[in-house]
Amino acid sequence: MKLLAICVGQAERSPGKSYKTGIYKTPVNRPVLIDQLGLVGDAVCNKKHHGGLDQAILIEGSLTLDWWAAKLGHDLPFGTFGENLVIEGLDNRDAAVGDRFHIGEIVLEATSPRSPCNTLSARMSDRGFSRTFLEAGRPGIYCRVITPGALCAGDIVKREFYAGERVQISELLASMGRKVPDPERVRFLSAPLGSRWRQRF
Repeated sequence: MKLLAICVGQAERSPGKSYKTGIYKTPVNRPVLIDQLGLVGDAVCNKKHHGGLDQAILIEGSLTLDWWAAKLGHDLPFGTFGENLVIEGLDNRDAAVGDRFHIGEIVLEATSPRSPCNTLSARMSDRGFSRTFLEAGRPGIYCRVITPGALCAGDIVKREFYAGERVQISELLASMGRKVPDPERVRFLSAPLGSRWRQRF
């Protein structure tokens, strides 16, 4: 695996919206620093739902983006979903909470799914995209930063699978809008979930 793209965004207004968002990200061709809160210089506007220690970095796999491009019928430039990093050969459905991605000196740990929101629907110019996103079951992967540092597009990515109970990122997304049975909830809580999702359960 390798890092195909690093995407950074500035605070911008969505068409027809009064608020600013950092979802409009574009690839950069330079080294980028990562600290505990994510890519240095990347905008996070809605801090209630985005960013923070457990959602510092949003990863998309190239296989997932290829699937979306085929489904939507057009190419998706890197950064379309507001992702920070694109990893070659990764299918987001295979990722579990606690999986780690080693990129040079940097270590990232998967914590939770990216869930759909009105901002994403506005970004895709499709008011119904949130439902499409949920039904697809291919969420982006939020990560916490275990070890900060610098990275460049083209860096090698090594994946370390979580050794404990595997809770798939896609499973968590599928739990939205339904009552989670106690045994499933206990299993979810056994994984190193991000704080927002831990509060849900």
